[in-house]
Amino acid sequence: MAQYERNPPLNDSDVLPDPLAQFERWLADAADAGVVEPTAMALGTVSAAGRPSVRIVLFKGLHEGAFCFYTNYESRKGEELAGKPFAALTFWWDRLERQVRIEGPVERVPRELSDHYFHSRPRGSQVGAYTSRQSQVLAQRRELDERLAATEQRFSGQEIPLPPYWGGYRVIPETIEFWQGRANRVHDRLRYLRQGADWRIERLEP
Repeated sequence: MAQYERNPPLNDSDVLPDPLAQFERWLADAADAGVVEPTAMALGTVSAAGRPSVRIVLFKGLHEGAFCFYTNYESRKGEELAGKPFAALTFWWDRLERQVRIEGPVERVPRELSDHYFHSRPRGSQVGAYTSRQSQVLAQRRELDERLAATEQRFSGQEIPLPPYWGGYRVIPETIEFWQGRANRVHDRLRYLRQGADWRIERLEP
């Protein structure tokens, strides 16, 4: 069982006044520590009935101070965000005994940004995104494989266009919490709260 004794105390004076800069510092630490997928984050959304759901997605950078990821707009997460455009994110870096939690409203990124990212992906990923009816029930895997082959054939020798049902979201942070493990489970928690154009830092009990 982890004892959370790797880190010194996390003091208010140890973090930057800008939580986005602090996040980028910790993300770089995670990459340097050899975390397998440091950009993996849990995304929590809520259905119209108030039922939460969580899945892992990949962080794809900051855009105008917001956390971006890309997906199918017609997926379960897309439908839930259309109905209740708020989300929670969590990064967990076990090798550093750290996590970061973000909460805030969500909106789609500009279409040109989605187009740029879509065409930066490997062609196979583009084919998959164009083909998949994400979150829909599939009778047999063979059906999906046949549609993938048909998409590849359809766009053979040409650029695959950005699907109208696919693109990015940006989570605009209202709160960002930095959590670091401490011995005896008396962990350090520093939370940034947005106040207009500024941020206020407060310490939470573990």
